[in-house]
Amino acid sequence: MPSADITTVHPDIIQSHILPLLDGPALASAASATSQLRRLCIEHHLWHNICSTTWPSLNDPLAAALVSTFPAGHRSIFSDSFPSIHYSPPNHHPTSPPPEELVSAVDLYHKGKPVFSRVIRTETRKGWFLCSPLWVDLLDSNELVPTPLMFPQSNEEEWLKELEEDLSLSWIMIDPTRKRAVNLSSRTPVAARRHWLTGEMEVVFAVAMDLVQCIIKVTCCGKSGGAMHVREVSLTMEDMDGRHMIGRDSVVILQGAMESGKRKKVDSLEARARYEKFCRVKRERRERKMRRDKAVDTVAMLVAFTIFALLFWCMTFCA
Repeated sequence: MPSADITTVHPDIIQSHILPLLDGPALASAASATSQLRRLCIEHHLWHNICSTTWPSLNDPLAAALVSTFPAGHRSIFSDSFPSIHYSPPNHHPTSPPPEELVSAVDLYHKGKPVFSRVIRTETRKGWFLCSPLWVDLLDSNELVPTPLMFPQSNEEEWLKELEEDLSLSWIMIDPTRKRAVNLSSRTPVAARRHWLTGEMEVVFAVAMDLVQCIIKVTCCGKSGGAMHVREVSLTMEDMDGRHMIGRDSVVILQGAMESGKRKKVDSLEARARYEKFCRVKRERRERKMRRDKAVDTVAMLVAFTIFALLFWCMTFCA
C-alpha cells in the first residue's frame, strides 16, 4: 500500500496536532517543503511559542514590543538569532549613523532549562559610549543570581568540566532602527577557568569574527560546599592585539553582522576551535610585539650609548 502524502492530511490536523510539536529548525524545513505547508508554517502563534520557549527574555514587554515591529515578527527574530553567526568585517566602514540604542535580550540556562533572563538597553549615541571600550554589564554591582549548582569541596577539574557541560547562554543583540538582530553567544562555553586574582569561576562564551571577537563572561561565586551564584555577566569586544573595541567601532561591526553575517548551524566544537585560534594568534601577535619593542629599546640604548661615548671622547681629547 503506497504511503500517504502529508498534503492529503486535513490542514486543521497539521496545524493543530503536528506543527506545534516541531522545533524551530524543523518548522523552517517544513515550510520549504510545499506551498501548502509554507502557508501553515508561517502562522504567527507557532513562531511566538517557539521563541517564547527558547528565549524567555523575549517575553519581556520591551523585547516583545520590538519583535512585533520586525517584518515577520517572531519568525524574523528566530531567523536572525537561532543559528550561529559567521561574519568577516570589511575594511571600509559604513557612514550611516548608529542607532539611538541597542537592546540585549539575554538568557542563562542550566542543563537546558532557563534560570535567568534579562533585557537591557544600551544607549549608543552618548559620548561616553562612542569613545569608551564596549562593556555591557547585565547585572548590577551588588546583584547575585542563584543557580541550582553547588560548589564542590574538591576536584576542581571535574567542577570546571561540569560548568562547561551544564551552563549555556544566549545573548541576542537587537537593532530597533533596522529591525535586525544577532546572537553574540557561542551558546555553549568555549572555556571555563578560575580567575587568577579573585579565585572566582569564569565561564566564557565567544564568537570570533576574523580580526575581532565578542566575549561574554559569566562570573560565578560561592563557598565550597554551598550554592553557586552568578555575580557578573558582561559583553566585550576585542581585537587581535587584545585591545577592547570602542563603542563607535563595535556598533559598526554589530550592524554589519546583523545585515551581512551568515547564519549557520551551531557547532560547539567549531566555536571552541575558533576561540582557541583567536587566542593563539592574539598571543603570538603580543609576543612578536614584545620582541619588536625589546629590539627597538636595545637599538635606542646602543645609539644613546654611542652618542654619549662620542661626546665624552670629544670633551676629553678635543678640549
